[in-house]
Amino acid sequence: MLYSLVELNRAAMAPMRLAARAGRMALHSSMNPIANTDYGKALIAFADVFESATRYYGKPEWGIESVKINSAPVGVTPTVAWKSPWCNLVHFRKDPDALAFARKPGASPLPRMLIVAPLSGHYATLLRGTVEGFLPTHDVYITDWADARMAPVWLGRFDLDDYMDHVRKMITHIGPGAHVLGVCQPGPPVLAAISMMAEDDDPNRPASMTFMGSPIDTRRSPTVPNELAEERDFSWFEENMIHTVPGPYPGAFRRVYPGFVQLASFMNMNWGRHVDAQWRFFNHLVEGDGDNAGKHREFYDEYLSVLDLTEEFYLQTILRVFQEHHLPRGIMKYRYTRQIRPEKIRDVALMTVEGEKDDISGIGQTQAAHDLCTSLPKEMQLDYIQPGVGHYGVFNGNRFRTEIAPRVTEFTRRFTQRELDEAALDRH
Repeated sequence: MLYSLVELNRAAMAPMRLAARAGRMALHSSMNPIANTDYGKALIAFADVFESATRYYGKPEWGIESVKINSAPVGVTPTVAWKSPWCNLVHFRKDPDALAFARKPGASPLPRMLIVAPLSGHYATLLRGTVEGFLPTHDVYITDWADARMAPVWLGRFDLDDYMDHVRKMITHIGPGAHVLGVCQPGPPVLAAISMMAEDDDPNRPASMTFMGSPIDTRRSPTVPNELAEERDFSWFEENMIHTVPGPYPGAFRRVYPGFVQLASFMNMNWGRHVDAQWRFFNHLVEGDGDNAGKHREFYDEYLSVLDLTEEFYLQTILRVFQEHHLPRGIMKYRYTRQIRPEKIRDVALMTVEGEKDDISGIGQTQAAHDLCTSLPKEMQLDYIQPGVGHYGVFNGNRFRTEIAPRVTEFTRRFTQRELDEAALDRH
């Protein structure tokens, strides 16, 4: 019922949104005598804010066309390297001729990196800044998860174990010696998938794994979302967070955790900050400050674009990660039969990154991965806490680009070189 009401409200707002857009265009006209008055500018700004706040935001484009390597521009083309009904593996393929020109003759290929994007309400494009941060130094792939409302019911279920399967298949597709970077939500299932690869002595296991702001053990420094997950009974999430996709979406009748519910939860955590941002946006428009107004649009066009999660994936994540803490307690199982054993990881280097002011994954939650990988030598582990950043600052923004990404790059370079050295020894 809630999903249908939201869609009805969206449809009811459409005429007003179109009227606001038409009014803005009319007010902008050079023939309008009030266009350049304070009153006219305020009306234009109001129409702009209203249209932006009530718009339907679809899946954003990547918008990454080139990257500079050693000051030389190299063309980039996002291509689908592997896919399933639930995920596309996007490869940011660089122009080979331009890349060869930009790099030193005889240089080793750029290390391959798989960025595992969170499946927690936003599209993978929320990590556009993360991708851009590693493009100059890595051959980058990213998981682009499907929107459950677009998945017909005949496709069946997609749960936490299916997520692990997908991660393992994509690591395998990229090949041995790659580097895996899990941002936020993927931490537990990615660690589980790599644990199974290590236990199986899978030749395609990665050279390193990096977790950024991940809920490996939410009992440490619990945040407001962590406390909510523990305070509520599991049945509360089943009864209040799960809704049925209405027509005409392809996923009609599928039970999902809607993206708009997750978005509302995130916005309510910092409601005052979002209201202030809209007020500043209004003032920037009135003042003709295009740069700051553009930055606002760019952020909210991405932030307000959301996708749905399947019922089973969301509820299993709540139960196994946030309520019963299966992984840190050593009771996590794949398909309810196979024990997940992070202690079997012996040669996949581990780095964790946390933000000092993270209000979603508190300090210590990601670090917990080090306590689980007990067979991993200390020289293959690195923990880093970034001062002065919150959750999103861990994988986006200026401090990510200037302080976090270089540290991760140095870490992956170290273990890429180890792989190259070992391969050279094998040849001899």
